[in-house]
Amino acid sequence: MAKILIIEDEAAIRRVLSKILSEENEAYQVEEAEDGLIGIEKIKNEEYDLVLCDIKMPKMDGVEVLEAVKKIKPETPIVMISGHGDLDTAVNTMRLGAFDYISKPPDLNRLLNTVRNALDRKELVVENKRLKKKVSKNYEMIGKSEAIVGIKDMIEKVAPTDARVLITGPNGTGKELVAHWIHQKSDRAKGPMIEVNCAAIPGELIESELFGHVKGAFTSANKDRAGKFEAANGGTIFLDEIGDMSLSAQAKVLRALQENKIQRVGSDKDIKVNVRVVAATNKDLKKEIADNKFREDLYHRLAVILVKVPALNDRREDIPDLVAHFAKKISQEQGAPIKNFSAQAIAKLQEYDWTGNIRELRNVIERLIILGGKEVSEDDVKLFAAK
Repeated sequence: MAKILIIEDEAAIRRVLSKILSEENEAYQVEEAEDGLIGIEKIKNEEYDLVLCDIKMPKMDGVEVLEAVKKIKPETPIVMISGHGDLDTAVNTMRLGAFDYISKPPDLNRLLNTVRNALDRKELVVENKRLKKKVSKNYEMIGKSEAIVGIKDMIEKVAPTDARVLITGPNGTGKELVAHWIHQKSDRAKGPMIEVNCAAIPGELIESELFGHVKGAFTSANKDRAGKFEAANGGTIFLDEIGDMSLSAQAKVLRALQENKIQRVGSDKDIKVNVRVVAATNKDLKKEIADNKFREDLYHRLAVILVKVPALNDRREDIPDLVAHFAKKISQEQGAPIKNFSAQAIAKLQEYDWTGNIRELRNVIERLIILGGKEVSEDDVKLFAAK
């Protein structure tokens, strides 16, 4: 059922519009407001699929209502109602974000077509937003354990904000999955997600990788090059294994977080960047701080929200779901029928000490699918999953 709000100071016009819409479609739930201030209060407290708003009203005119709605409920389409002398203003409201305008007295066909089009547009906007919030299957977080449910709940709260997040946990636990969930469920999902493995980049190149360089900055700098922070502008940068970053690079990252600007290596020109930073590490950064290997001020900048990803040994109840997930995914990748795992085989897998965490479990599942029987048995696990 579509909820429509009519904001109009003339009672007769309100009644006519309400009657037309109600008779056109029984699914239209029509409400009225006699001035802009009352209309705004209703919009703050209720969800409307469409607003019809007069331009000339006492207390608060239609342009002011439009500007206010675009701030508090930007997805709500607004159709302006204009008198003959308001046509220029009505056209200008389109530039301010109005969906359309109709003239007084309203032409029946024009009114109904505009209402249908506006409601269709609202439905598309909502659906697009839902799809953007849906996380790609490549980055699913599998499990129903208390720890995983807690992480998912935290992501739902944190993702829509721009708060920086520090993800901690042992190698192979899926810290990058958490980072991708945060990005894909955020308002930055349409922007880039740039990943940087700080441990994989030599110390002398990390600053150039992150911030770029200008031609001649060092021997092999043959041309200007943008860094990862610039590439991530408008989106998210994921600094994986940030505990391995050099102290000099840490200082530059700190400046980027404080001032939202960077400098390419070899340049003193500031470049403004709009980037959300998500970082991850398998190290105890507080110990690294005590050993003067990590900046305490950078830690506090990064750890606005702290997400701790548990080791697989601490969430063994998730192993059956993980086995089913990997068995299906690996079989599909290999173009082979999906193999079942016996209850005894899964129970045996739950007994192992998973020092390599989920990454190790996936490798074992792949080995069992290739080498095991038609149904993977406990004996297959003992034979092929042995350490």
